[in-house]
Amino acid sequence: MTVDLYNETDISFDFSFEEIAKKVIEGVLDYEKFPFEVEVDITLTDEESIKEINKENRGIDKVTDVLSFPFIDYPTRGEYDFIENDDSYFNPDTGEVILGDIVICLKRAKEQAEEYGHSILREYAFLICHSMLHLLSYDHMTEDDEKEMFSKQKEIMSLINIER
Repeated sequence: MTVDLYNETDISFDFSFEEIAKKVIEGVLDYEKFPFEVEVDITLTDEESIKEINKENRGIDKVTDVLSFPFIDYPTRGEYDFIENDDSYFNPDTGEVILGDIVICLKRAKEQAEEYGHSILREYAFLICHSMLHLLSYDHMTEDDEKEMFSKQKEIMSLINIER
C-alpha cells in the first residue's frame, strides 16, 4: 500500500498522520475485502484551500471537513472484480490500484472533534474511513445509502479500535 500524504498546514498533533491513515485504510480495505494493493493520496489543508477545492469541484462555496475524489467509477457498489480487467486503474510502476484522493481540512477536523466530544485522532481517522468508503463506491445521497455507509463506518472504526 502506498499512502502519499501532503500536509499543507503547520498543524500537527500527538500522533502520526501517516500511521493512522494507513491503519484506517487497511481496516477499510480488509472490511470490504478489497482484493488489490492500493495507492491513496491524502492532502491535509486549511479552510481557504478546501473551500476553493469544494467550489471548483462541487460548485459549493463553503468550507467542509473532507472531500473525496474517487479514481474509479464502479458499476456496482461493493463489487471490485471488474478492476482487474482494466489496466488504467493500476499504477504501472507499482501495480497498485489508484483509488483516488482525500482532502482533509485539519482545522475543521479539530473543531468537529471538540464539538462531538472525542479526540482529534478519532475525528481524523473517521474522516479517512468516510472518504475511503467514498473511494470504494459508497455514498449517502439517499436515506438507505446513508444507513448502509454510516453502519459500515461505525463497524470499521470499532474493528480498528478507534471509537468515541
